[in-house]
Amino acid sequence: MSREAVTRKILAAKVEKGIRWGDVAVTLGLSRAWTVAACLGQMTLDDAQSRIVAGIFGLDEIDRAWLKTVPYKGSLPTAVPTDPLIYRFYELVNVYGSTLKELIHEEFGDGIMSAIDFSMDLQRETDPKGDRVRIVMSGKFLPYKRY
Repeated sequence: MSREAVTRKILAAKVEKGIRWGDVAVTLGLSRAWTVAACLGQMTLDDAQSRIVAGIFGLDEIDRAWLKTVPYKGSLPTAVPTDPLIYRFYELVNVYGSTLKELIHEEFGDGIMSAIDFSMDLQRETDPKGDRVRIVMSGKFLPYKRY
């Protein structure tokens, strides 16, 4: 057994039972983004959260133990993503990464945006020319320290 095997069980149950991520998030009382990341093996669930997820997806006690284990973060199977949707995010970082870096440094100074103290929301935005994907990310600014 492995965390990846538990993720496969979760995805299989999601399809078989017609489970929606938004419903899982509401039941957990957490955001959709964090909930999906946890169910896909990128976050650690606590005991209560793992019990809820196990109940929703029909997981056993061994699966629950894996849900509570700190995962190896980073879910892409290749350095350059091959999935078209994920590749577009890679492309965004390649094209706009240096722009974001410049703007963040100009606004905040020398540091980084945290992916630990972080939140994200995704919404559908209707548009007469074709619906749009609206993603809002918010990460704490962490300045580099002098020592």
